[in-house]
Amino acid sequence: MPIRRWKKLAALIKPDAVYGVDPVPTGAANYIQLSDAAFTPLAGDEEARNLMQPFLGHQGVLLTGDYGQFNFSVEIAGAGALGTAPAYGPLLRSCGFAQVISAGVDVQYDLIHDAFESSGLYYNSDGVKHVLLGMRGSVSLGFTPKRIPRFQFSMKGLLGTITDEALPVVTKTMWIDPVVVSKANTVMALHGWTAIAESLNIDTGSQVVPRHLIGEESIEITDRSVTGTAVVKAQSLATKDWFAIARAHTKGALALTHGTVAGNTVAIDSDAVQIGRPSEGQSDNIRNYSLPLMLTSLGTKELKITVK
Repeated sequence: MPIRRWKKLAALIKPDAVYGVDPVPTGAANYIQLSDAAFTPLAGDEEARNLMQPFLGHQGVLLTGDYGQFNFSVEIAGAGALGTAPAYGPLLRSCGFAQVISAGVDVQYDLIHDAFESSGLYYNSDGVKHVLLGMRGSVSLGFTPKRIPRFQFSMKGLLGTITDEALPVVTKTMWIDPVVVSKANTVMALHGWTAIAESLNIDTGSQVVPRHLIGEESIEITDRSVTGTAVVKAQSLATKDWFAIARAHTKGALALTHGTVAGNTVAIDSDAVQIGRPSEGQSDNIRNYSLPLMLTSLGTKELKITVK
C-alpha cells in the first residue's frame, strides 16, 4: 500500500462568484505557494444524547456544525509587474480587504466594513482532496530583519467533499521571490519618526464565525480590531518620547515600504495609530521599547496594503 507524504501538498484558492458555490479553482491559475500549513479537515461541535439508561457507558455523540480550518503562511512579495494583482490577492479579499487595481500603477487592498468576499479551497494532501466553500478568515503580517516577511492566514470554510484525487499540476510563475527585511530593503516610519526597528507585527484580529442556521450556512466576519506591536530601538526622549505620546492618546501614521524594485514592492499604511503602554526590553544588551499599536478606524486608512 503506498504511503502519503506530509510535504506533498497542493492548495488551490479561487474567489467565489456566488457564495458557497464551488468556484472550481485550477492548478494552472489558482495555486497558493504556502508554508507552515496546519489543516483541520473536520472541525465543529458535538451533541451528546445524555440518555438515561439502566447501564453505564459512553453513548457516542452527533457531529454538528461541520467546517474546515486552514492556517498557513505566505511570503510577502510583489506581483512581478505594476498594476498586476499578486497571487495571494484572493486570500486578502477573503480576509475583509477590497482589491482596487490601477492598471500599470499598483494594486491596493483596503479593509472594508461590509460586503466581504469569500473563496473556495481545494486542499489536496498527497492524493486526498478536501473542498472548503465560502471561506473567509483573518490575517497577520510580520516583518523581522534578516527574515522573509510573511502573511499568516487563519481561514475557515464550509465543509465540501472529501475524495481521492491525484495531486494537480500547478503553475508557480505568478509567485515572485521575496527579499529579506533589512536596512537596504525596508523603510519604516511611525508617528513621524524614521524608525530603527527590530520587528513589526500587525494582526487584523477578525472574528470569523461559522454559522449553521435553518435555511442558511455561512462563514461570517462579524467584527475586527486591528492591533500590532513594533519593537524599536530606545532613543532619548528628545528624539522620540513614546511615553508622552501614549499618555496623550495621540494618533499618528504608520508606514512601511518593503522592496526597492518596481513589481516587487509592498507598502503598509495606517494613518490613525494609537500607541499603548510601552515596555522596556533589550537585545544584544541594547535597550528597546515594545510598543503596542492600535490601528484605529478613525482615519481614512485603517490598514492599506499596496503592491507596486
